[in-house]
Amino acid sequence: MEDSWATLGVDLHLERGDEATRSGVRKGLTDALREAVRGGRLAPGTRLPSSRSLAVDLGIARNTVADAYADLVAEGWLTARQGSGTRVADRAVPRPAAAPARPRRVSGAPTYNLMPGTPDLASFPRAEWLKAARRALSAAPNDALGYGDPRGRIELRTALADYLSRARGVHTDPDRIVICAGFVHGLQLLGGVLRARRLRDVAVESYGLDAHWELLKRAGLRTSPLPFDELGTSTAELDTGSAKVALLTPAHQFPMGVPLHPDRRAAAVDWARRAGGLILEDDYDGEFRYDRQPVGALQGLDPDRVVYLGTASKSLAPGLRLGWMVLPAPLAAEVVEAKGSSGWACGALDQLTLAEFITSGAYDRHVRGARLRYRRRRDQLVAALASRAPEVRASGIAAGLHAVLELPAGTERSVVEAASWQRLALQGLDQFRHPAARVARRDALVVGYGTPPDHAWAGALEALCGVLP
Repeated sequence: MEDSWATLGVDLHLERGDEATRSGVRKGLTDALREAVRGGRLAPGTRLPSSRSLAVDLGIARNTVADAYADLVAEGWLTARQGSGTRVADRAVPRPAAAPARPRRVSGAPTYNLMPGTPDLASFPRAEWLKAARRALSAAPNDALGYGDPRGRIELRTALADYLSRARGVHTDPDRIVICAGFVHGLQLLGGVLRARRLRDVAVESYGLDAHWELLKRAGLRTSPLPFDELGTSTAELDTGSAKVALLTPAHQFPMGVPLHPDRRAAAVDWARRAGGLILEDDYDGEFRYDRQPVGALQGLDPDRVVYLGTASKSLAPGLRLGWMVLPAPLAAEVVEAKGSSGWACGALDQLTLAEFITSGAYDRHVRGARLRYRRRRDQLVAALASRAPEVRASGIAAGLHAVLELPAGTERSVVEAASWQRLALQGLDQFRHPAARVARRDALVVGYGTPPDHAWAGALEALCGVLP
């Protein structure tokens, strides 16, 4: 007597209903049978129900079952002979290997992520962005879909000129703004232009991102780190060094988190004027300041000697690949020429959407909401440290999306390793230290409290406190 489907012990989990297509049901049945054979739940020689009875059993069309059987016969999983019905092929079916002993250190994606440099991606304003995209696309002229101006869409450059003026104190006009695919793209373009000007050296901060230093190196430029202390990066050595260009994060030093002291801001601009130098200002998270008014952009002190670089990567999401450079007039033409021949392109529709997002007020509303959310997280982090790890001091917390946690001497590596074992992604401060920096090594963590989604924040904070000394 033919086996009934219920005796085969296979749970199909097929999609049914008005929205289920025949091809989808067929695929679901085929996949389920294949996995049942592969996993050994249907042994070689097992006779399957007829297509008619299985179709009745599952409440689907008979042709769907027949087609699924035919697919598996063609693949060699089943055999079908006249008078013998459809059976599982007589072949060696690999059984699932026994689970290996669990290693002490768990690999794979971390359970919690406190790496700096990324905002809470789950809070991206999808609904508002979609509305802005619809409005922008409806109003877009036909030429917006062409190759366009290498400087970027005029709508976005105009919106940014207004926003940067009122929010960051940047002095510019749309003709001096160039849209780029994020900060790295902008720095790449500038590196090529600086090398073409026969410049060789760039002064950088003692702490920063090695990806930026490597990018400048690939452009043929050497990087020399400036000293660092409690007042931020020391700009005094700009007068004694050979560099004519300085890359700085004056509003919120990355990763140490301190603003550049006002006297040093003025000294850096004075050096650029005297030496004919240029300052590259990385304003990566200037919107997020919590305890006082935001520090204005350094560019406002001398628009002819400072290149301002901003990005939507922290305020919205890095996946947008949208950034901007505000350039001195003589440099703008060279950067535009370099961008036009670089092959990089920033999507016109995304540019139009961001322009609409800014001019409609949605960008300001989003930033205000994000600022409150990140400030609450910062306060919760500080409170948890005071309660659970009073020996660990948090610094650099007046702004931004990360904090520096000072650790007892000699413990940074062990804490990072312990976090990895607990599937908590953390970075130590030493990873951000320039190889040639003349500063004493400090044991600390750089904790990106803006990174986790809201639902994971409490767990991430608990995990962090669990690995602190």
